[in-house]
Amino acid sequence: MQLHHYTDSAALNHDFARQLVSILTDAIANRGQAYLVVSGGRTPTALFNTLSQAELAWDKVTVLLADERFVPVDSADSNERLVKTHLLQANASAANFISLYAGAATAEQAIAAISARLKALPAFDAVILGMGEDGHTASLFPCSRELTAGLAADASAVLAVNPTSAPHQRISLSLPRLLNSRQIFLHLVGPGKLEVLNKAQATNDVASMPIRAIIQQPDVDVAVMYAAN
Repeated sequence: MQLHHYTDSAALNHDFARQLVSILTDAIANRGQAYLVVSGGRTPTALFNTLSQAELAWDKVTVLLADERFVPVDSADSNERLVKTHLLQANASAANFISLYAGAATAEQAIAAISARLKALPAFDAVILGMGEDGHTASLFPCSRELTAGLAADASAVLAVNPTSAPHQRISLSLPRLLNSRQIFLHLVGPGKLEVLNKAQATNDVASMPIRAIIQQPDVDVAVMYAAN
């Protein structure tokens, strides 16, 4: 894991977008397609706005989320809605998007349809993750009974999660599916997040802080993109 400390979010977003464009461009040159996994929440919206303006063969880029709340895509709580509003605009409107939502009574009942969409995907080129104050990432929550299954080496690509400390059922990519990537980024803003990261580095109990399963694994490069404000 490497920590990249920026003076502010504007500097972070500028350099982060540049790095992502380079990674995606290389992927397109090497295999004709690129695969980008993003996260929801407030932190990445400015990055998405910047990235959407980038000159890139966006029609050869596939975007999907690391996790999603099990809510309709027109809900204010939908990560898909956020991505379509802030990232899949301007030049990036030509990108392909794979939804982690499917109409069903429960998240568990939607898994089969969502799994089918992800079945043929190769390794990702870049995964952008966030981190909660409790050390969760994607929707791998320490409070959820599904955590062990989501962290297992033989986990399916996607799973339903029922957090007790956050609203809504969730759909989340599993740890092995997230780690099947050429590069992982952890996008953090604010001194509180740096404190959580330092705590996560201190010990290796992944059950109490699932982010440890990302930052302490040896196989995939993890770049922490951090700004205090």
